[in-house]
Amino acid sequence: MTDWLSAFDFASGGWAAFLVVLGTLLLRYGMRLLFNRLARHLDRTHNLYDDALLDAARKPVGWFILVMGILWAIEILGDGTDYELVALVVPARQVSVVVLLAWFAVRFIRFVETHISQSGYRAQPIDETTASAIGKLLRAAVIITATLMVLQTLGFSVSGVLAFGGIGGIAVGFAARDLLANFFGALVIFLDRPFAVGDWIRSPDRNIEGTVEEIGWRLTRIRTFDQRPLYVPNSVFTSITVENPSRMRNRRIYEVIGVRYADGAVLPKIVDDVRAHLERDADIDHERTLMVHFDKFGESSLDFFVYTFTRTTVWTEYHTIKERILLDIAAIIAHHGAEIAFPTRSIVMEAAEPS
Repeated sequence: MTDWLSAFDFASGGWAAFLVVLGTLLLRYGMRLLFNRLARHLDRTHNLYDDALLDAARKPVGWFILVMGILWAIEILGDGTDYELVALVVPARQVSVVVLLAWFAVRFIRFVETHISQSGYRAQPIDETTASAIGKLLRAAVIITATLMVLQTLGFSVSGVLAFGGIGGIAVGFAARDLLANFFGALVIFLDRPFAVGDWIRSPDRNIEGTVEEIGWRLTRIRTFDQRPLYVPNSVFTSITVENPSRMRNRRIYEVIGVRYADGAVLPKIVDDVRAHLERDADIDHERTLMVHFDKFGESSLDFFVYTFTRTTVWTEYHTIKERILLDIAAIIAHHGAEIAFPTRSIVMEAAEPS
């Protein structure tokens, strides 16, 4: 028992190291209580950056207290006896500070990127695609900077690392040209913005159609209408045509309707009534082209066409409006005693000449 106590006497630093570790744990617990209290206070506000600072600092601050306390305890235990152990404490402390600061910055950027597009924080939410692009660039910059600082702290020559990167750049470029092509494809998407997260896109050149869920630096994830995930390399978008129906201003109704040849006398009235009906319809955009005209003599019908645009661009609402308009047109035709034609063929039998 005496030998065990002597191993941890105050002179050798054992008790001092124990008190440092105990104080570290108590301080970390107190800091956790403080963060919980701050969180309850900040819940009553709607400031994005206050919430981001609190969320980003929770874990890094706790780990900072723990790591610094443990390193201090190690320094106390090894002071005067183990110089190699003490010599490792200083770079370990510096590396820990750099890593924890980088972790804090990455968490802060990710929180802002995730929540800045929410209406609860801003009167005019920022587009998710823009927030994602800026967030990815900032996180990459933080990680690269932290890595270089850690290498310099550990004694590596940063200039040598950069020179090696320049010399090996050609080899890396050849080995990863597809990866670089996808990276620059993502950069083009972020700059030109042909589509954004949440847009419905399709390509007439490829079998690509669905809703954009995520735009990464290598792949864009699209959710098809049958709910399958579709992963498209970003380099593909630099060489194909992409339609973005989500940005359409209106949806078009274009239908050709035929009535019987026997109803030719009332066709002008039908056309006029259909045109007047559409001009009064509140769901039709009257600032766009609206045409209802007799078009041609069909094989078994007199054809007129309806060309107009709805105000809505929502797919389900559009079909509801289109259905109602077509039924209204059918009712107008029936009101005039006419009928919608269907394909017919008349066969005329000529009497045979007497032999």
